[in-house]
Amino acid sequence: MGKVHGSLARAGKVKGQTPKVDKQPKKKSKTGRAKKRILYTRRFVNTASAFGKRK
Repeated sequence: MGKVHGSLARAGKVKGQTPKVDKQPKKKSKTGRAKKRILYTRRFVNTASAFGKRK
């Protein structure tokens, strides 16, 4: 068996100390074709003019 870093008594210490924060409600993300369209515009349309170089 492998070596253990630190004692197992401290396992989960940080996660236990962290305060619980509820998840924020957010809008439904797009799926399928619409999501691909957003990715395309984000990757190629907007950034192409910013760098000025072709990838």
